[in-house]
Amino acid sequence: MDLSTLLFGRRLANREHEDKKIGWIAAVPAMGLDGLGSSSYGPEAALTVLIPLGALGLGYIGPVIGCIVGLLAILYFSYRQTLAAYPTNGGAYVVAKENLGEYPSLLAAAALMIDYVLNVAVGVSAGVGALVSAIPDLHPYILPLCLGIVLLVTLANLRGTGEAGWLFALPTYVFVICFLGAIGYGLVGIGLGERPAAIVEPPPLGPTAEGATLWLLMHAFASGCTAMTGVEAVSNGMGSFRQPVMRNAYLTLTIIVVILGLLLGGIATLATAFEIGAMDQTKEGYQSVLSQLLAAVAGHGAFYYIAMTSLLSVLCLSANTSFVGFPRLCQMVAADGYLPKAFAQPGRRLVFTDGILFLSGVAGLLLLVFGGITDNLIPLFAIGAFLTFTISQAGMTVHWRRRSTHHRAKLVMNGLGAVSTAAALIIILVAKFAEGAWITLMAVPMAILVLKSVKSYYASLQRELRKPGPITIEDIEPPTVLVVTETWNRLSERAIKFALTISPDVVAVHFIRLGGPDREEGENGLREEWRVDVEEPIAARGLKPPRLMLIPAPYRQLHEPLLRLIEKLDADSPERRVAVLIPETVKDRWWQKLLHMNRAGRLRTKLVRLGGPRLTVATVPWRLYREEQTA
Repeated sequence: MDLSTLLFGRRLANREHEDKKIGWIAAVPAMGLDGLGSSSYGPEAALTVLIPLGALGLGYIGPVIGCIVGLLAILYFSYRQTLAAYPTNGGAYVVAKENLGEYPSLLAAAALMIDYVLNVAVGVSAGVGALVSAIPDLHPYILPLCLGIVLLVTLANLRGTGEAGWLFALPTYVFVICFLGAIGYGLVGIGLGERPAAIVEPPPLGPTAEGATLWLLMHAFASGCTAMTGVEAVSNGMGSFRQPVMRNAYLTLTIIVVILGLLLGGIATLATAFEIGAMDQTKEGYQSVLSQLLAAVAGHGAFYYIAMTSLLSVLCLSANTSFVGFPRLCQMVAADGYLPKAFAQPGRRLVFTDGILFLSGVAGLLLLVFGGITDNLIPLFAIGAFLTFTISQAGMTVHWRRRSTHHRAKLVMNGLGAVSTAAALIIILVAKFAEGAWITLMAVPMAILVLKSVKSYYASLQRELRKPGPITIEDIEPPTVLVVTETWNRLSERAIKFALTISPDVVAVHFIRLGGPDREEGENGLREEWRVDVEEPIAARGLKPPRLMLIPAPYRQLHEPLLRLIEKLDADSPERRVAVLIPETVKDRWWQKLLHMNRAGRLRTKLVRLGGPRLTVATVPWRLYREEQTA
């Protein structure tokens, strides 16, 4: 078993594609980790904004999270309709392309791509933040831990969506059980008494530095909305579901949204009851909100460490949602010609390898730039998601409007979704603009410009290679074939024999790099060898012998004198094309490549790039060690 098989699994055939699709049990961790994991950093981001209010801020976290949960409910019912209308793929890109046109679809694609990248960076950094909360000695290693986790998730997804889903299933369901259990236990305690005593008291909240303002509450709402960024993952990942597709999609979406809503509401309630506030992640002694909540409810026993381990796993692996959605989005965009075609080509495990590698590379770069600190990344986050929500819901509104009046209720539902998410988007943009949202706003049009440029290139290429009409056979005279010959050997023999099957006019070209007496001796020896071993045997068969042409190459650049010869041949016989055959040894082992100079490869590259439109370049291979075995 080689290393690639060990890391990525065996290569899959196209017929196995259906076997790699997943049901709802595997889809919840594969597509829901983003949404479920965001329940930790969404409320914490809102509480971070409310820090200046001290204990007074806890009175506002409930209403802020309540608005977010209400918006989440609207999105849930809206996306159920999207899944029904687009059962094969209901992502914002497809919906916008069919209902709103090219530029809205590109806007949706660019926004969603950026959000997917940010989701990887934010999820992983938040997961490492949870780890540092439990093990403070790891604080100096935040960035290396972030990059290592990105590498782990990348390797898991290169093995395939199904394997990734099942790999992440255990920590996902342990997380859900632990935190819903802890929240339920805490809520029971609240129900039995006015204010339960915390087993471990959270750090005291700071003094009130300012009063609550509409701007501050809008800012808290905008930061808290990062908890909703994974809602569209199911609609983007419809191609991953096995039959029955709709049942699996509905169940997956419902489970993710219900659990997320319960977590958000429960965290806000317990944070208020136990007076839990946000802390500065960059400082020693940092404790995440969920770490404080677990300690207050259950203490620092075994349950705490099991729950925090599951939280760490879910947050770090929440990037998996992006690794499911981003490559599929890139595949659709590439199929329409807006991204390089490599993004649409499945890899060895029937996943879109280029999309996975691009996502991990850009996310890793973001983590490097921002030091792996969640608070530094949060201002950039959620804008792309809510822009995507708005475009998707607007597209669905147009979709139902074009249908009969029987769909009026659906039109109203998606219209409400569009208006609600647009209002939230405006609030997020205004509140976060100065903190870094302007970076995302600049990145979106830049991404659209790149997409349009790629499309323009493919369109110009298609115009240039357009169908030529009926074939013309007036210009099919055999070409002059130039065979690059280093010395007379079996490789040169194969090239000459192949050249004679193409054209009777064959010229062997030998480059002279020697000087003085050595040059003359070498020329005479080669000419005599050529006469005896090539010209006379071929002439005896009644064929025209190939000519031997010696060309000086004083500067050791082979392509320049060869191109001059080709230009002369074109001028002397403009009606005939020129073909160049380059003999080359095929190196199977890495050490063989080190022992050869690759002159043939460099010459081929130069001729292809600098040669005229009438020049054809071909390689005549000699496979080391294998040729004699088959002889």
